[in-house]
Amino acid sequence: MAKQRIIAIGREYGSGGHKIGEILAKKYGIPLYDKEMIEVIAKEKDLDLDELKKYDEIPRNRLFSRTVNGFTNSPEETISQMQFDFLREKANSGESFVVVGRCATSILKDNENMVSIFVTGDLVYEATRISKLYRITEVEGESMVEKVNKQRKQYHNYYCKEKWGDSRYYDLIINSSKVGIENAADIIDHYIKLIQTTE
Repeated sequence: MAKQRIIAIGREYGSGGHKIGEILAKKYGIPLYDKEMIEVIAKEKDLDLDELKKYDEIPRNRLFSRTVNGFTNSPEETISQMQFDFLREKANSGESFVVVGRCATSILKDNENMVSIFVTGDLVYEATRISKLYRITEVEGESMVEKVNKQRKQYHNYYCKEKWGDSRYYDLIINSSKVGIENAADIIDHYIKLIQTTE
């Protein structure tokens, strides 16, 4: 039986983290969990997909939410916990997969088969990618990158002790603006093969 492989990717907006995840999932023939995770959860639990998407990877609104005796009225927190439980169940079942975001680098840190990656990039590079993707100006792209990265940082740091993007908490950090997305995926693949041979 093949050894379990979990690749958890944290990423800055516009860095190509999702695309890198797609390349690696295809290379290893394993599932990719990103936005698709919400679709699987909605189907399994018979929930409204559009409603779940509204709160995916969104920081909890502390002004309009509260937790009493472990129960919360925050849709952001409820959906986050659903995703965390989903990831734990998949990991505990022995399934191999690539996961992008969703605090996976922290949620699955105790799994010995998990490799944690953080994909960063220069702001100009990220803004250019986003502006081309959404057909907006580079100034708008830069504003969008900064806004989403702030949101991702708040989301991650609310649920995790490990700080978002802090090099101490990842096995590998790679700057996709220096090497390109395809090469970044190849470097991660090479790194995974290297650590496997030393185990």
